Parts: sequence; structure tokens; C-alpha cells
Amino acid sequence: MSEKNREGKRSARERLAEERDRQKARDKQRRALIVGAAVVGVLGLAAVVGLLAANAGDDKSDTAGPVVAPKGASDKDGPAIPVGKDSAKSTLTIWEDFRCPACKGFEDGYRSTIHELTEKGQLKVEYHLATLIDGNMGGSGSKRAANAAACAQDEGKFLPYHDVLFKNQPAEADDAFSKNSKLIELAGQVDGLDGDSFKKCVEDGRHDGWVDESHQAFQDAKLRGTPTVRLNGKDIFGDQNNPLSPQKLKQKVEEANRN
Repeated sequence: MSEKNREGKRSARERLAEERDRQKARDKQRRALIVGAAVVGVLGLAAVVGLLAANAGDDKSDTAGPVVAPKGASDKDGPAIPVGKDSAKSTLTIWEDFRCPACKGFEDGYRSTIHELTEKGQLKVEYHLATLIDGNMGGSGSKRAANAAACAQDEGKFLPYHDVLFKNQPAEADDAFSKNSKLIELAGQVDGLDGDSFKKCVEDGRHDGWVDESHQAFQDAKLRGTPTVRLNGKDIFGDQNNPLSPQKLKQKVEEANRN
């Protein structure tokens, strides 16, 4: 075989090898495009499924509308619902979340003492509503319950409904309060509350925007958590070295009223 023929065959083999390499590269690129399209499709489907799941249930979207404060709400140190006489010499500020187990513990231990002092005109209480557990555990029960409590305030029934919610608080991981139907059912335990105006307020989420503002004020204040309890501006709950008790709270308030 001549040198010329050998060179011609080698060049043909080289061209064939180069073509095979180019074809492999094209096939690899095509497979990558197909896989990429499939991944995008799966992610898109997952997003749709997640959106549908988030909007499932018997309630409206959790998106807040205009800020509508409940009747008689104050905004001195953030949105709050006041209970008691303005002439009281002591003010108890409480930041609470209706899904918070520690808040229930506080309420169960101090409820009767706080009621006694407010009824005597010695103490004014400002209830600030937070939605901390919704953020920590997921769900919307903190917000839905806070809106319902604000609706109860419109009807002049905030305190008894507030107490009913804490007495019937579900387990922390159980988002039972996310159902408006549950909140309306519990209103039946408060005389004169479960009328049409209260139901509509709850179902419409009338005070959702106000609840969002209240929780934002909680975050802006950089509080340690719920419950946060302050008497005349001083934090009095949670100090392990000098733990509060109902009797100590009563003594502090009565002492302030003597001065």
C-alpha cells in the first residue's frame, strides 16, 4: 500500500472519530435539556400542589386586608385591647399568643387574681396579641384566634371569650384554631356572643390586618417570647431568681394603690 493511500485512510478514520465525538456531545446536550425540562415541570407541579394545599380548608385566605382596629382598642405601645378602668394606678401589659402553652399556663395561674384586681379598679390590663406559634409551628390558628378575639371585643365580650380560648387551647402542634367554625363554636360558651355580626366578622377576617400590626409591634419590640408580662413597664414574669406568684402580683398592685 502506498504512503498516499495510508494517509488517506488515516484521515478518513480521524474524520469519522471526530464526527462520532460531535454526535456524542450533541446527544449529551439533548439529554441534559430533556432532564432540565422534566425537573422544571416537577418543580412547577410541586408549586401548584403546595399552593392548593395552602388554600385548602373551610376558611378564607390568610392574606390581611385593610387595618381595622376593634372597638376600644388602644395603640399607645402597639395595638392592644384594654380591660379595666383608666383610673387604675397600675397597668399590666401582657403579650400573648392563643396557641402558646406557656401563655395558657400563665392565664390558668393568674386569671382569677387579675380579674379580681381589675374589678376592684386597681389594675388596668392591656392585652397585646401575637402570632408567634404560627411562625414557629406553621398554620394560622394564632392569627385566626386573635382575629376572633378582636371580633369579640367589637361585641363587648373580649375578656370572657379570651378566657374561653385559653381554657380550650388545643395541643401546640394541633392547629384547631385555624378553623373559623371552631372559633364560632367556642363563642357559644359566652352569653350573647355567637350572633350573626360576630360570625361574619370572624369569617371575613375583619381584623386580620390589625392582628398583623400587633404581631409586627411584638417583633419590633424584640421581646423574648410569649407570655411577656410587665407591670407599670417593668418585666415581672420569667425571672427564675425571683419568680412571680399570684400573691406577689396582688401585693405589688395593692402597694401601688396605697402610694
